[in-house]
Amino acid sequence: MYLGERGAVASSPEVFRPAERQQSRLAAIDQASRRAYPELEFGGFTRIDGTVAFAIRVQALLGSSKVVIDLGCGRGWRSEDPCALRVQLQDLRGPARCVIGLDQDSSASVNPFIDEFRIITDGRSWPLATGEADFVYCDSVLEHVRDTATFFAELARILHPGGYACFRTPNRWGYPALAAQLIPSRWHAKTVSYAQRDREACDVFPTFYRCNTRSRLKRLLHENGFDACVYANEAEPGYLAFSAALFRLGTYVHALLPPALKSTLLAFARRR
Repeated sequence: MYLGERGAVASSPEVFRPAERQQSRLAAIDQASRRAYPELEFGGFTRIDGTVAFAIRVQALLGSSKVVIDLGCGRGWRSEDPCALRVQLQDLRGPARCVIGLDQDSSASVNPFIDEFRIITDGRSWPLATGEADFVYCDSVLEHVRDTATFFAELARILHPGGYACFRTPNRWGYPALAAQLIPSRWHAKTVSYAQRDREACDVFPTFYRCNTRSRLKRLLHENGFDACVYANEAEPGYLAFSAALFRLGTYVHALLPPALKSTLLAFARRR
């Protein structure tokens, strides 16, 4: 997951190869993580795990939904999660339920968590009938939306009254989003691949943050016919995991952040 450096001289004359250096850094990160969150030994997730916090509420709302839309489904990175509980919680498939994946990238058709794939060809209209969906799941997508008016109008069109939509997205005022906004677009893929070694360059997309504040997101949902709850959440300092020292510092900083500066927004909405 982390970028290896060129060989560094150890206390002995041996010089680390890049792969050995990377493994050494991985071990340091793992040690720092387990020291900060000792409960990792018992189930593989922390007490502040952001994915678990989001997915539990998603599952609570999913109920007897028959047609579930995984909006911006991607190629299925959730299935590669090393924590079995998180994989189980993020798999929305079930008996008598169809999970339809929507994406603008045809490579998302390989997603193992969907039953059917439909491609969004023009970025404006979604290939779904009016009121076809019972439930919409949208994880790490809103930050990439350029045309918010069209996006939320389509969301309201495809969901029948009483249907739910669940979102997880970066907070525009959290430090990862602020850093992303300061970095030129042409460097985004390289920067993200440094901070998150499990992200491939082809999975890094332009970000706009046009609905990524609590007040803005809640207002857009309300204006388009939804009752909504939007709140900030903070999990482990995953974006600092390229450095053991910064990761340790981040665990303390995260605990002190006020809601307005927390890294992630969670939103749960019901179609009126």
